[in-house]
Amino acid sequence: MSRVHDPVMTKEGGTYYLFSTGRGITVHTSKDMITWEQHGRVFEQKIPWTSETIPGSTDYYWAPDISFFNGKWHLYYSVSTFGKNRSAIGLATNATLDRTRPDYRWNDEGLVIESKLSDDWNAIDPNIALDEKKQPWLSAGSFWSGVKLIKLDRKTGKPANTPHELVSLAGRERGGAIKGAIEAPFIVHRKGFYYLFVSFDLCCRGTASTYNIRVGRSSKITGPYSDRDGKPMMEGGGTLLVSSSQRWRGPGHNAVFHENGADWLVYHAYDAEAFGAPKLRIEKLNWSSNGWPETPSMPTIEQR
Repeated sequence: MSRVHDPVMTKEGGTYYLFSTGRGITVHTSKDMITWEQHGRVFEQKIPWTSETIPGSTDYYWAPDISFFNGKWHLYYSVSTFGKNRSAIGLATNATLDRTRPDYRWNDEGLVIESKLSDDWNAIDPNIALDEKKQPWLSAGSFWSGVKLIKLDRKTGKPANTPHELVSLAGRERGGAIKGAIEAPFIVHRKGFYYLFVSFDLCCRGTASTYNIRVGRSSKITGPYSDRDGKPMMEGGGTLLVSSSQRWRGPGHNAVFHENGADWLVYHAYDAEAFGAPKLRIEKLNWSSNGWPETPSMPTIEQR
């Protein structure tokens, strides 16, 4: 399988769809979550508004998130330049993910939110979660003051309020070597709790990457979130879920996929046996008797 970074997975009909960082957003499909084929891009040309909004950005869009609500698919994506918080999150919608259907067409809905150099947060790494009332919320954030949450309008998929309110969910100390290294939020609702998955430390350094996956939970989608030991995620809390192994370095930027009563943890890690190339990893996600996610509980699916 080709390189994969920042994966998110869903299913329509009998086909699994994987979206990941890349030119125009890379798309892979599979029938079994094992053998994957690349099927082009979401966008074949650069989206016009992105260059004006984020100077220096290219058609290399980061960290997509896919969700279905209000009768259509919503694909959120990041526009930025590495290491800066002059960033934006955009939205594209489609009636279907199946390219063979006549109504297949990605419609770019434009800017959702943006952060500026004067802000103390970074508008990248979007994830959509629906609360118990099917109200959509957008979590996002990378470094700076951490992970934020924004309430969305069900019909437009954009902020419900103007100006939009940022709710802080998680953050880390800004000093020292890590300098607030937290990003890639993903929220899952299960049995009365909202689980916030995040990535700590540093990605994008091949086998030298120190990424690791952490989790906390809250009874409300707006928080406060705490880890298994009760430490608030706003104070650097986060229970370790997946860390580096001898071969697979810097695992992170995860998503969770639910199907037929089972949960799967989807993420990338850097393969030490392939010169540090980012590869797709899918692991069965189990839940402990007191409701915390645990992995691995079954062998990781080896991708082809």
